[in-house]
Amino acid sequence: MYIIGENIHIISQAVKDGLRDRDREFFMELALKQVEAGAKAVDVNLGPRKKDYAEVFPWIIQAIETVVDVPLCIDTTNVFGMEAALKSVTKAQPILNSTSAEPERLELIPALAKKYGAKVIALTMAKSGIPVGADERVGIALESLIPRCIELDIPIEDLIIDPLVLTVSGCQEYCPECIEAVRTLQFAWDPPPGISVGLSNVSNAVPRSNRPLINQVYCAMLMGAGLQMMIADPLDKELLDVIRIVEERDESTAVGGLYLKIHDRVAAMEEPQPGDADMSDPEQAAIWKTVQILLNKVIYADSYLDQ
Repeated sequence: MYIIGENIHIISQAVKDGLRDRDREFFMELALKQVEAGAKAVDVNLGPRKKDYAEVFPWIIQAIETVVDVPLCIDTTNVFGMEAALKSVTKAQPILNSTSAEPERLELIPALAKKYGAKVIALTMAKSGIPVGADERVGIALESLIPRCIELDIPIEDLIIDPLVLTVSGCQEYCPECIEAVRTLQFAWDPPPGISVGLSNVSNAVPRSNRPLINQVYCAMLMGAGLQMMIADPLDKELLDVIRIVEERDESTAVGGLYLKIHDRVAAMEEPQPGDADMSDPEQAAIWKTVQILLNKVIYADSYLDQ
């Protein structure tokens, strides 16, 4: 699994404080920790930074590149901020996060990626918003995102499609459709573009205690559909263990065996079955209940594990 480390994110108070104080060591340490934990790239999400982008983006790129050599994923809605960051990159091929099929962004951001030789993440979102269905999301990729990159002669291997993970709290019906979009996108073009998701989005607006489990179960399901790249937390050791279990097919524990069954069911285009889990085991029961909400079989509630 190619993990783009998500921890430099403007929603974090520590990141806000680090930016306010221009604390180079904070960002250097946070980037290095993620890479040492296994991240293959580092996401840098500073928000739009409309007032000080020309100073802040180069500053943080230079700080992070002092300690790591991996690609930096420049995550902002500010196109000018993207370019300021791109001008400062001196090491690995950067990633722009992100364009969409909205006309203005589709016009500007892929052209910026072409100019600087960057990869680009493209969201399956049009001017009308994010469609629920997998087919509609794949259609946006085929009709708008891929053709724009072909028009600019951007290599298909430099395009990464993001079919958009949305939270199980309030957007539950999107969760199984995103799994199918990941599956279908691998066969929608030859050769196919990369596919990535923001894994932690699935547990946004969920009580903190429930977030890790939801992320871990959804990860196993998405891997079953063929996902090989994601923006996620490389410091989440339990998430890394789920990835390891799937990749190494480690059935040495009952919980590991359950994660593999979930993965294999999705890979075979089957639904996980009640008999896959030992419901007398609280840990397996929690995983099974999480599968049900992610498949939109049981209505999500914050107390779903107690039901």
